[in-house]
Amino acid sequence: MDSKTQIAGKSWYLVYTKPKKEKVAQENLERQGYTTYLPLIQKSRKRNGRRITSIEAFFPRYLFISLNRTTDNWSLIRSTIGVANLVRFTQYPATVSDELITLLKQQENPDTGLHEEDYQFAVGDHVRIASGAMTGYEGVFKARSGEERVLILLDVMGNQSQVKVDIDDLEKIS
Repeated sequence: MDSKTQIAGKSWYLVYTKPKKEKVAQENLERQGYTTYLPLIQKSRKRNGRRITSIEAFFPRYLFISLNRTTDNWSLIRSTIGVANLVRFTQYPATVSDELITLLKQQENPDTGLHEEDYQFAVGDHVRIASGAMTGYEGVFKARSGEERVLILLDVMGNQSQVKVDIDDLEKIS
C-alpha cells in the first residue's frame, strides 16, 4: 500500500515517529490498513576508515499517512508501535498538500525508489578540512572528482594549490 495514488476524500497528514522507528511505524500502520508514504534516501558515510551505505528516512522521525477526516479511525494511530503522535497545529492535524507528495515521488530515482544524497557543496563555497592529515586548512570548493573525492583550492604560502580530499573530510564555512 506504500504511496498509492490519493483516493477521493482523503488527505495526507504527517506522523511523528519515535527516534529511528519510521519503518516500524510504517509497517504497523500499513498492517492496520492505512496508506502511508515514507520517502527514503541512500546515504554514504565513512566509518572506521570504511565507506558504508545506508538507507534512511528522508525526513528523520516523520512519515506521511493518507486519511479521510470523517471515515478513518484516527484513534488507533497514536497507539501504533513506532508512532509518537500526529503532527498538529493547535488542535487540528497538519495537512500536507498532494503537490508536495507528488514532488517527493517525482524526485525519487525510478530504479531504486530512493532519493539520492545531495552533497551540500557548490563551486566557490568556502570549506575547511575537518579531518585527515590536512585538518584545519581552509580553501574553496572547486569540483567533485569522483564519487568520494572532491577538488579544493588551498592557498599555501601565497600559491593556490589544487588538492583532492575525501568529501567526508570537508565542512562548509558560512
